[in-house]
Amino acid sequence: MNQIQYILRRLVLAVPTFVGITLVCFALTRFLPGGPVEMRLIRMRGGDRQSEAGATAAVAHQVTEEYRRELEEQFGFRDPIWKQYWNWLVVNRMGLRLASYDYPNRTAWELIKSRLPVSISFGLAAFLLTYLVCIPLGIAKALRHRGTFDAVSSVVVFTAYSVPSFALAMLLKTLFCGTVEGFWDLFPIGGVASDFDVPPSLWTAFLDRLWHMALPVACYVAGSFAMLTLLMKNSLLDQISADYVRTVIAKGATRRRAIWCHAFRNALIPVATGFGSMISLLFAGSIIVETIFEIPGMGRLGWDALVGRDYAVFLALLALTSVFQLAGNLISDCLYMLIDPRIDFARR
Repeated sequence: MNQIQYILRRLVLAVPTFVGITLVCFALTRFLPGGPVEMRLIRMRGGDRQSEAGATAAVAHQVTEEYRRELEEQFGFRDPIWKQYWNWLVVNRMGLRLASYDYPNRTAWELIKSRLPVSISFGLAAFLLTYLVCIPLGIAKALRHRGTFDAVSSVVVFTAYSVPSFALAMLLKTLFCGTVEGFWDLFPIGGVASDFDVPPSLWTAFLDRLWHMALPVACYVAGSFAMLTLLMKNSLLDQISADYVRTVIAKGATRRRAIWCHAFRNALIPVATGFGSMISLLFAGSIIVETIFEIPGMGRLGWDALVGRDYAVFLALLALTSVFQLAGNLISDCLYMLIDPRIDFARR
């Protein structure tokens, strides 16, 4: 009962948290210079200089001011800030129904929906690979602490962690994509699928997607390896040295049983802490990796929207990412309940 009350309380508290995040960012997009109105005016002035080179500065200024008022009314920027936020949050459903400023014929949700499957496929593959490799690797390092395997694996893990994602992406692309003569041409240079003359079979399309995902997913995973692996190792070492494990062994249980039936479950608690933030990465994508490998995902969409001042798309992405982050944090707490029922949620 205490757990249910805690979850309900967290759901209630998530509402003002979400409102606070989105309201601050929404206000910044309205008060900071360089918004969509200014971007549209810059484009118009460039077009006027090309088509009407002989126009006087006074006429150009007058047309610009008239056009500015029309744009502000079109975007709803002349309403009070509270009304703008209400229309964005409630009427337009977190901006998902708003038309993109750069693509007027498409709404923010249509643009996000077209990129979401790509980011989910790459993010889910990286998520599963990270946990399926790092948790067993951390356990193996803990059981072979200060041994040869521990030392060699630490060198490999920290080397991968020390290389920035953009540098690793460029290195892999140079070595294995045939961009430089003399190196291997094993993987596609970018994109998410090949151009087939005829529609491929389901198995062929699946293998082709894996072929395109290999290098980008490696860049996704490399940065998380060291943190998660060492977190699992240190957590398991702490549990193995705890008094209750020594008590279990003193009562006649084998060390193997004490580790896998008692210590392992408690060692997963710190690992579950980062589970929530990892969920949000499934949808957010990676700007650098998606740009280098030309992946049409959510990260690249958010970056293009921010650079182009397409705040309709940017704020919709921000709202969805905030919802996923809050949901991920709640899922992490639920995992605490499954891993360790001793946690008292009534005091939180």
